[in-house]
Amino acid sequence: MSGSSDIVTFGCRLNSFESAVIRRLADAARSLDAPDTIIFNTCAVTAEAERQARQAIRRARRERPEARIVVTGCAAQVNPAAFAAMPEVDQVLGNAEKLDPSVWAEVTPARVRAGDIMAAGAATVQPIDGFAGRARAFVQAQQGCDHRCTFCIIPFGRGPSRSVPMGHIADQVRRLVANGHNEVVLTGVDITAYGPDLPGRPSLGQMVRRVLRAVPELPRLRLSSLDPVEVDDDLLDVIAREPRLLPHLHLSLQSGDDLVLKRMKRRHSRADAIRLCRRIRDLRPDTAFGADIIAGFPTETEAMFSRSVELIEECDLAFLHVFPFSARAGTPAARMPQVAGECRRERAARLRARGDAALGRFLATRIGRTADVLVERDFEGRSEHYAPVTVDRRVAPGSIVRTQVRAVEDGRLQGRIEA
Repeated sequence: MSGSSDIVTFGCRLNSFESAVIRRLADAARSLDAPDTIIFNTCAVTAEAERQARQAIRRARRERPEARIVVTGCAAQVNPAAFAAMPEVDQVLGNAEKLDPSVWAEVTPARVRAGDIMAAGAATVQPIDGFAGRARAFVQAQQGCDHRCTFCIIPFGRGPSRSVPMGHIADQVRRLVANGHNEVVLTGVDITAYGPDLPGRPSLGQMVRRVLRAVPELPRLRLSSLDPVEVDDDLLDVIAREPRLLPHLHLSLQSGDDLVLKRMKRRHSRADAIRLCRRIRDLRPDTAFGADIIAGFPTETEAMFSRSVELIEECDLAFLHVFPFSARAGTPAARMPQVAGECRRERAARLRARGDAALGRFLATRIGRTADVLVERDFEGRSEHYAPVTVDRRVAPGSIVRTQVRAVEDGRLQGRIEA
């Protein structure tokens, strides 16, 4: 009897999609006498993400001493030597290698396989059948990033921007829907950069429109994080006209202060972010916005920070992802004058508190309305706006149920499923 492959995933939705691909490749290549394998698909976006991965690797070795441990993902790509130096680790794979079927089929695998990700070619397309234990499915639309935000190490873990052809995306979505997934999230490193490397240079909006047309049986399509400066008229038109594209958009804002944005080497201004949110609301008034914001970026003063706090109301943000600044070796921001760690953490806590209050206000506006809830487990799911919902009876995970919202309790909508 063959051993098992367990995958521990850190970080983004793209990593979740790739973990599903890795599972299929590893299982297909497994021999009958192979040992149990634990694969860690790591994240490099913060030092804390790397710390958690190392901690999990050490714990896995203590608990399963006979298992083979493979480490891959962005942290392994950026610093393969550090993971290879861990006595608990048997093999390190880069981000390109982890999606190569031949690597998993090697009889005598090399201990470290992490090539030059900046030389990566076209986006690797590996079809998958589904996501075990998940109601919501992820589909890779794009890979890599051509921008160089001063705080970000991810382009060096993911390589240049590459787009998946529209036909491949539609085929993958169709496959997932056929296997019971009623909601799909299109994901990538910089998804709004989609298309210029493909024939005809299709935009993200054009791709979304084609996927929805090609897969009419797909009930719900969601987009992952969007760069505000890259949201063009094509995408705005799809947002306005396509009800199956859900009214929840997550924006990569990072700060509300123009000088901080300039030092981050972001390409949008505070005014650009506010203008975009207002324009989208004019086109689709019920849109709910989320955003990434970094607290305590180098040189950030209290006044600069306050403009990020004010942006929550200016853009009417309901879902906040807050990160205390994490210096990544090799990035320009790591060499800038740093804000004290205690101050970073305190500012992050204040941002989260304001974000919690903003979410509470948004949830309160949904009382008395209906919500289409994708049930994720037992009595819990997410509405079309990505609001957490508790329903009044058990429904099969993956189902979409029309729900009357009755109240808000403990940060969740409480709803009664309509007959």
